[in-house]
This record gives sequence, structure tokens and C-alpha cells, in this order.
Amino acid sequence: MRVANNRCLLMGLWLVSAASCGQRQQDDHEKSQDKATAQKPTATAGQADTTAMTANMELGKLVYDQYCATCHQSNGLGVPNLNPPLAHTDYVTGDKERLIRIVLNGSNDGLEVNGMVYSNAMPANAFLSDEEIAGVLSYIRKSFGNRADTISAAEVSRVRALSD
Repeated sequence: MRVANNRCLLMGLWLVSAASCGQRQQDDHEKSQDKATAQKPTATAGQADTTAMTANMELGKLVYDQYCATCHQSNGLGVPNLNPPLAHTDYVTGDKERLIRIVLNGSNDGLEVNGMVYSNAMPANAFLSDEEIAGVLSYIRKSFGNRADTISAAEVSRVRALSD
């Protein structure tokens, strides 16, 4: 009986010690996070813009891979006579509103790009959010050798309102 009581006492002490140790580790982790946060320099406006642009491009790539790559290919070169290329085209790097309208409303017209006509219909993608459309269009305007400026969700929202 005495051995059993000692075991219970030892087990109780071990549990208290383990809990205390776990609490100390959590406290130490919180202190180190607080210290790191206090030492972290605040972001400048330029850094915030870069972070937002990176997030926008990452979202754009995800949307592209899910909804666009099947027709326009992962390299943006499209399919001859069916789906136009997105790489090195004035169509992509030119008029933002035209590009936004095509994503929102789709296109059933033959489309001439770089001297070739592409006849495959593009479905409307109005189900995508303004942020997703801005992201995917920014992604294609900055990828595949394109060097155009990005498109904002506000620009997409404005064109969407005009299309309704």
C-alpha cells in the first residue's frame, strides 16, 4: 500500500512538473515572438506594395492553373487556330478593359491575335471574384515574357458594373 501511495505521489509530482514545463515552453515561445515582433522593422509603403503584388500574383497563378492553362497552356502559348496565345501579345498587354470584359463575358467571336485568327469560344468567367480576375490578369500581363502593368480589383469592379 505504501509503495502504491508513493507511486501515486511520484506520478502526481511528474504530472505537475510536466505541466509546468509545458507552460514554461509556451511562455518562452510567446516571449520570443513578442521580442521578434518588437525587433522587426516596420514595412515601408514600397514593401507593403511588393507584398500585395506578390500575393496578387500568387492568387493569379492559382486561378490561371485552374481555369486558363487547359486552353492557353501552362506556357501561355495557346493552341494554334483554337486558343490564342497570351505570351508576347498586344492583346494581353494592351487595353485593360477589353481584357477584363473578355474574362467576365467570354467571347464567341473569332479573335485575331498577332495575325492569326483563333476560333474557339471562351466561356464567361464572371463567377470569379474581382480579386481573382485582377490576380489572373495581372499574372498573365507579367508572365510569359509580358511586361505590362497590373490590374486592380477596383478596375475589374468598375468594368463589371458597366457590363451588368
